[in-house]
Amino acid sequence: MKILETERLKLRRITTYDSPFIIELLNDPSFIKNIGDKKVRSEEDAHKYILNGPVLSYEKHGFGLYLVELKNSGTPIGICGLIKRDNLDDVDVGFAFLSDYRCKGYAFESASAVVEYGRKNFGLKRVLGITTPENIPSINVLQKIGLTFETMIKMTDDEPEIKLFAVNFD
Repeated sequence: MKILETERLKLRRITTYDSPFIIELLNDPSFIKNIGDKKVRSEEDAHKYILNGPVLSYEKHGFGLYLVELKNSGTPIGICGLIKRDNLDDVDVGFAFLSDYRCKGYAFESASAVVEYGRKNFGLKRVLGITTPENIPSINVLQKIGLTFETMIKMTDDEPEIKLFAVNFD
């Protein structure tokens, strides 16, 4: 189910058919370093991750993480979407791309489209972005799509502090 289309990309809901791609993306060293090890190693792990993450979010909130594909070839290159976390008051924008597709403007293109989609279709008045302090490429994308740094937060007591960015819509 296509959700969004940009100049170069299509964003659609993630399904269990995307398990091989999800395994590849979630085991990318940069994903593990900057987002965390989701321990998705097998087809079964990927199915559980997809059903208990993106699919559950679509059902519960109407939005979630979407598969990002190149429009001209249908090649999956990453994920981008809106996430409602229990420990944050507002929705945040999240994104991750395979290494071959980083630094090409795809994160900016998809994240800006997703934020606008959330504002227009779900009436979001505020969107957050969270990242580790050393993840400069993600910080740059968040700032480029209009979010500004607000504060350092801890998602859980046993995790290190991360940066929280936000944008407010009138």
